[in-house]
Amino acid sequence: MTAPPPRTVTPPPSPAANSRPLRTTTPALLLWRGMTTFAAPLLPFWLRLRVRRGKEVPERICERRGHATRHRPPGRLLWVHAASVGEAASLLPVLTALHRIAPALPVLVTTGTVTSAALLADRLALLGLDHVIHQFAPLDMRAWIRRFLDHWQPDAAAFVESELWPNTILEADARGIPLALINARMSVRSFARWRRAKGLARTLLTRFRLVQAQSGRDAGRLAELGARGVEAPGNLKFAAPPLPADPDTLRQLRAWFGQRPVWLAASTHPGEEAMVLEAHRALAPRHPGLLTVIAPRHPDRGAEIATLAAPLRVSRRSQGGLPDGDVWIADTLGELGLFYRLAQVAFVGGSLVARGGQNPLEPARLACPVVFGPHTWNFAEATAALIEAGAAARVQDAAALIHTVGGLLADPVRRAAMGDAGAAAAARHGELPDRIARALLGLLGTGTLPAG
Repeated sequence: MTAPPPRTVTPPPSPAANSRPLRTTTPALLLWRGMTTFAAPLLPFWLRLRVRRGKEVPERICERRGHATRHRPPGRLLWVHAASVGEAASLLPVLTALHRIAPALPVLVTTGTVTSAALLADRLALLGLDHVIHQFAPLDMRAWIRRFLDHWQPDAAAFVESELWPNTILEADARGIPLALINARMSVRSFARWRRAKGLARTLLTRFRLVQAQSGRDAGRLAELGARGVEAPGNLKFAAPPLPADPDTLRQLRAWFGQRPVWLAASTHPGEEAMVLEAHRALAPRHPGLLTVIAPRHPDRGAEIATLAAPLRVSRRSQGGLPDGDVWIADTLGELGLFYRLAQVAFVGGSLVARGGQNPLEPARLACPVVFGPHTWNFAEATAALIEAGAAARVQDAAALIHTVGGLLADPVRRAAMGDAGAAAAARHGELPDRIARALLGLLGTGTLPAG
């Protein structure tokens, strides 16, 4: 595909950029570049292996090497990178705000996973954001990044949360592309790792003209690592819209369940399903007709979980039909909004095992009482806000999970109070998407915004 002729991007002035010289090489950067150069001949084989495992889309594998499968639209272009499902979902309100403020502006969104691509394909269509182009992000190889930038020639670029790929950032900066880091977070673990490569962290973070952190704690860590002028306007995950659900399917399942008690274990990871099944076996005698819904973080684990659940009566969402047993495995993509609406209680996974937790605001936004384990560092601000509001309960192990879920299933008044509190807590920062959208448009130059 022929790229458009090269254009010169003139970035807006940035006083902070001239406050001290920017380092261009560090031992850690030289090591990274050496490792990526050494790995280059092996990466095509690795990508083919990922295709066989269902982790890449075969007909789009060339995008991971920087090739484009779409034409670049004319005019100015904003590029936004969101690594995976969570980042892509949090970006949707910003994309909506961008379209409202500058409807003619083309936006390129890159992600790195099949699940994030599927989510965007579904949600962008629902939101009417036809001007947004999705491409899989190239791996952080200098030649592949250059190929990507040669074709797309973005006029500004934004990276969501904690995507600090050295070659990508430095190649974009070398072309004068204004860079932003939005909804930025820096967990305690990531901060400890980056402090061991503080020179590289400073080299990368000083390239960003705009850094907007999720919280004051994140802002402080980013500033200590070298980011300049860091703001902390809030967490985009508090501004996300409720997850969608097909209304016909929702009505059908509500009629099918009737008064049956239903609880959901959402976004579970290996090791958690065994605890959830233990909880089902303990709770079923006390709650006749109990249905336990397990929605694994990776739906391709459906068969594995079904085997683990034996000899309970198990049905799988991916195989069609209605749940008529003890356990329903929700091994599909993009349907958590349906399951959260059906459940009376939701346990949010990645938290009883040391994975840092998944997003507890999604069930809270739908007035579903939330339970999570001790490992929630990925969503520390959200979990703290929900606990403070009385919308969530933290459990330490399977025994506590049984006790807490059982108590909530038996207490509709407490469930209703937790649900109302969660919906209120999750509605914070409603103005944030507009604020971030306008900041990104500012990187493009206010005099050159497409007409609305």
